[in-house]
Amino acid sequence: MEKCCVEVQSFLNEQEALGKSENTVRTYMRIMNAFVNWIEPNGGELNDLTRYDVQAYVKYLEQDGKSASTVDKVFACLSVYARFISRPDIVDRIKRTRPQRQTQTAPKSLSDLERKRILREVEKDGILRDIAIVYVLMQCGLRVSELCSLNRSDVTMSERGGKLIIRESKGDESRSLPLAVDVRYHISKYLDSRTDENEALFISNERKRISVRTVQHMLSKYGTHPHALRHTFVRTLVKSGNDIAVVAEMAGHKDVNVTRRYSKPDEQEMIAAIERAFS
Repeated sequence: MEKCCVEVQSFLNEQEALGKSENTVRTYMRIMNAFVNWIEPNGGELNDLTRYDVQAYVKYLEQDGKSASTVDKVFACLSVYARFISRPDIVDRIKRTRPQRQTQTAPKSLSDLERKRILREVEKDGILRDIAIVYVLMQCGLRVSELCSLNRSDVTMSERGGKLIIRESKGDESRSLPLAVDVRYHISKYLDSRTDENEALFISNERKRISVRTVQHMLSKYGTHPHALRHTFVRTLVKSGNDIAVVAEMAGHKDVNVTRRYSKPDEQEMIAAIERAFS
């Protein structure tokens, strides 16, 4: 874990004591460390915060190109911290760009050409682990944290089928996913190349369980990121006419309205519809 100043560490300790999840505490740590790194060279002090400090930081994030949803997440963390130090006034009526409602837009997924390019490029590079990871993300729709938490024992495969058990998903509920033939093939090839006894399904070059950052870095070489592959999985299932409830279960969505966003046409689909109708 990163080093934290005394004030931040006390805040994190209390969040842990209140039962906040490990992921939430880690997110708070990252946000607070970034805030500390910004506020000190800008003349502020964490142990003597003002409303101006919070407003200036929000403005800085927005001008730095951070999305409204990211700023909202930072503000939520700072609001929790404000309550921790008994200073709710420092987050009162802070101006910020509101995130667009999730139900209004379809998440960004890969086009067929982008998807084929990524599969082609990762297979050309020939790194069995990376090929298997791309196929699992793209054809199973896992969150990157779920992928990193997978163990070998979570995979069951035979000549005719296979399934994946995701045990550490949002809400701490497990779900089971059938494995497509290509996913089974590439996982098998990767596991056949392993000589270690590490229980993790995917490991780093140092023979440790692979980290989220490592996966993100690997995918960045192909111009993509884990969320895009997950969105592509859900979008593909929805466009194929599958029942929304079935897709929601496979994606681990607790609210089917989140899944329904994927049924909304994207810009290219609307352009194609116009061209078909009026060309």
